[in-house]
Amino acid sequence: MRQLSITLSLVALLQSLPAIAQVPESTSGILSDSIQKVTAVKWMTNYPDGKFYPERLLSRAELASIMVKAFRLDKRQAVNRENFVIPDVPRSYWAFNDIQTVLKTDIMKGYRGNEFFPNQKVTRAEALAIFAQAYGVFQFPDEAVNEILASHPDEKSIPGWARKAIATVVTEGFLNTDAQGNISPLKPVTRGDMAYVLSKYLQRQQRQPETPEVPIIPNSPQLP
Repeated sequence: MRQLSITLSLVALLQSLPAIAQVPESTSGILSDSIQKVTAVKWMTNYPDGKFYPERLLSRAELASIMVKAFRLDKRQAVNRENFVIPDVPRSYWAFNDIQTVLKTDIMKGYRGNEFFPNQKVTRAEALAIFAQAYGVFQFPDEAVNEILASHPDEKSIPGWARKAIATVVTEGFLNTDAQGNISPLKPVTRGDMAYVLSKYLQRQQRQPETPEVPIIPNSPQLP
């Protein structure tokens, strides 16, 4: 009898496995689409082995490079200013120009002593705030910000300095959350997170409406 009970339990477990597997498969499909879109426009790139590694964390230098590409920051007038002296980012550093660009355009800030900490990992709150700074932060009143963020269970954990920026990202539909709607602002941002946000931004760019043509009604007087 006990053997039969164990067998039935195993059968029930095996039957439930496909349903369990469907959730990550669906999420993976959305992420795969996002990755394909951002790599196609070269805002982000695969590693030399051809893989994207969406679970890997982003450094400040990597984020700076992505922001320059996505928002064409190198075309802004501010980049013509004199270079900053950054002790931990010598001219030979791979992201030297991009880091100079984000600093000159005020998209990212340095730390005390004019250091940038290029290899430091970035939290989701920091990444979303930097993205919003490049995109253009909506100047919502505090009441509106609170209302926009209220639907997210962990909104109280969003740092005060990032709330308006994240409210902008939420309003524009660029934000990815977990199944419960948590923003997870204090967790490190991954390459997959950034690919999702950028793909939504890219989608918005591609949807810019064209000037509609005014239809001509037969037998109607035409304006000169």
